[in-house]
Amino acid sequence: MGLEVKKLTSELTEDFFALHSTPPFNWCCCVAWEVPGWEGWADRTAEDNKNLRQQLFEQGRLEGYLLYLEGKPVGWCQCGPRDNWHKLVEQYHLKPDPEVYALTCFCLLPRYRKLGLTHRFLAEILKDLQASNVKSVQAFPRKGSHPDEEIWTGPEGIFTWAGFILEKDDPIWPVLKLEL
Repeated sequence: MGLEVKKLTSELTEDFFALHSTPPFNWCCCVAWEVPGWEGWADRTAEDNKNLRQQLFEQGRLEGYLLYLEGKPVGWCQCGPRDNWHKLVEQYHLKPDPEVYALTCFCLLPRYRKLGLTHRFLAEILKDLQASNVKSVQAFPRKGSHPDEEIWTGPEGIFTWAGFILEKDDPIWPVLKLEL
């Protein structure tokens, strides 16, 4: 299986948009944490979100990784310095810390789910973060069993499998942390 993980670069933004033009990812464009609040989020259009993502790319905001299978983009993980996402920090009542990275979103095309690819994807991301001297990473999974489209922050099990520990408990949205 030709599996490859690539850190997002300006040369790969076309692959990002190709993946995010495919249902069920053709609406969000991974900008949920970029807008100021949740009010009005559901009223945004796919075009609004795509335009915001394009603006972020033009500003050099290339925080994330693409997963390729046989040369095709099949997965995405938004990952970068946690404090870049003010809404995330505020929602989880976190103290600002420029040293902490966040894994905010995971998506994998539906036909590639339940094959163990997310575990491999996460392992490669963590390896790259460690090589980049990142010391601490947080994840924000949804607790419990839910339909795939409701666990866009990643399933809790992949993080515990990778060694993340509970940092802040919550019945629905815990904060997990891994020291690299």
